[in-house]
Amino acid sequence: MPELNVVDIEGKKSQSIELPKEKFGVHVQGAVIHQAVVMYQANTRQGTVSTKDRSLVSGGGKKPWRQKGTGRARAGSSRSPLWKKGGIIFGPKPRDFSVDIPKKIRIAALRESLNAKFLSNELICIDKVQIASGKTKDFAKILENLKVDGRVLALLDGSDPKTFLASRNIVRLTLNRASDVNARDILSNKNLLVTKTALETLLKRIQ
Repeated sequence: MPELNVVDIEGKKSQSIELPKEKFGVHVQGAVIHQAVVMYQANTRQGTVSTKDRSLVSGGGKKPWRQKGTGRARAGSSRSPLWKKGGIIFGPKPRDFSVDIPKKIRIAALRESLNAKFLSNELICIDKVQIASGKTKDFAKILENLKVDGRVLALLDGSDPKTFLASRNIVRLTLNRASDVNARDILSNKNLLVTKTALETLLKRIQ
């Protein structure tokens, strides 16, 4: 059965947690993750861009010149797409980019993203994080002890308000709750730092 080491704030192993063998330590199903990430990214698109076609551009009511006899090309409106300040041909219009997938696939994607971090040794579980001083440098020292580099997603469920105060100004550190995190959040960061409380919440969500 796969085990995840639990470390203290000094980076030393304090205990280990057994993970479900049917969910961790097995091959990562990339197709499930892809479906979820596409959904999350599509749902963040605003789709508010808009352009005016020739019927919406102001002006152009009068025929610029007579149909024949001028030697110039026929023209019916000065707001033709061929003219300067004319309408836009097939321009973008407001639309809804949202995509929906079944709840089971979203749960499976969360499970597979956690499994991917576990297999790459980028899932770090810390016993508890309590910073009484509320100072950023104290939290930065903990990250230094854990030897994490790159972007870090921290799920600090069960920590006190001063810990959140100390961690919010860390460069390349993102805070979230275990009940709100999704596959895209996990995969967009190199390391995943979780407390024991947060890990328990995640394991319940992927059951």
